[in-house]
Amino acid sequence: MEKKKCTAIVLAAGQGKRMGTKTQKQYLLMADKPVLYYSLKTFQDSAIIDDIYLVTGSGDEEYCRRQIVEKYGIQKVRHILCGGEERYHSVWNALKEMTEEGYVFIHDGARPFVNEVMIERAYETVEKYGACVVGVPVKDTIKIVDADQNVTDTPERSKVWLVQTPQVFDVALVKNAYAEMIKAGMSNVTDDAMVVEQVCGHQIKLVEGSYENIKITTPEDLQIGELFVQRQM
Repeated sequence: MEKKKCTAIVLAAGQGKRMGTKTQKQYLLMADKPVLYYSLKTFQDSAIIDDIYLVTGSGDEEYCRRQIVEKYGIQKVRHILCGGEERYHSVWNALKEMTEEGYVFIHDGARPFVNEVMIERAYETVEKYGACVVGVPVKDTIKIVDADQNVTDTPERSKVWLVQTPQVFDVALVKNAYAEMIKAGMSNVTDDAMVVEQVCGHQIKLVEGSYENIKITTPEDLQIGELFVQRQM
């Protein structure tokens, strides 16, 4: 079967308030390179990915172009767009610019440890099912609580996964889902799979990711990320 076109949307418009720094988390240095660099480099080197849409914060477009894309030779980044107020606005800004063909890998720029194995697994799965999400089974017991932090339920651990990115979809499917969501004024959206699930009723397949595929959110995450990078050297 001929490979379909695959585009990566890399989201780098977050403010990173929990990091406690003036510099946004995706631009912080980790082993002497910006956090954002690592996922872009992986998609650049991937045999699966053909094109990258980089979505930045307002006013950061030129900085990203010069200090990351051009500096590190990320040639597959052919589109640098301004993000929106919420994550789903940023995704929609990129989807609107895409033609309805092939598959799209939507990825958080603050997750530097996506790798080619994940990308290949996701591609094989989206070919079969049209929608899939990278994730890992939880290691700890999960408790559901009410507003007063009283435990209301303990889900069976074997059925609970931590969802990561990339989240991968048939382009036409996810564009239609987002268009309907925006039209309906939905705002309680936490990830892309949720849009496809709720709007289209399309089943989402889980794909095994990695426990190292962490999101850099706090200073502790940055320290852990440094160790992961050093180990790969």
